This record gives sequence, C-alpha cells and structure tokens, in this order.
Amino acid sequence: MPRKCQLTGKTANNAMSISHSHRRTHRLQHANLQWKRVWWPQGNRWVRLRLSTTAIKTLDKKGLQAYAKEAGIDLNKC
Repeated sequence: MPRKCQLTGKTANNAMSISHSHRRTHRLQHANLQWKRVWWPQGNRWVRLRLSTTAIKTLDKKGLQAYAKEAGIDLNKC
C-alpha cells in the first residue's frame, strides 16, 4: 500500500538534508500516517483506514460518511 492518506491524499514531500558543512542531499518528509479503525454508523461496522493525523482531527468534525463522500471513497469496499 502506498504511503498516502486515503481521505486527504497527502503524500511525501521532497526536501533536502543540510549537513553542518552545508552539503545538500535529497530526502523525503513522509506524511504522519496512522492505521485507524473508525466506526461507520450507516454501515453498522468498523472501517480500517490509513489516515494522516490532520484527517483524523477533521474526521471528528465532519463525520466519516461526509468525509468519504468528499474524497470519493466507497466505504463498502474498505
């Protein structure tokens, strides 16, 4: 599974590591992803999603059904 938030679509960011002598090398800043079991009341079951921590906070406000519809995810397949 790719390192991508299933609701927001967040992925890694290209960045540079800079040493003390100021040598620059490429690196990735990965999104803070967590596996989260979320209760889906309309489906009357738990849904396991890989979410960024920002998406988890927004999920508390919007609700799972509305957020998944906005992201274009079919929760029956999760």
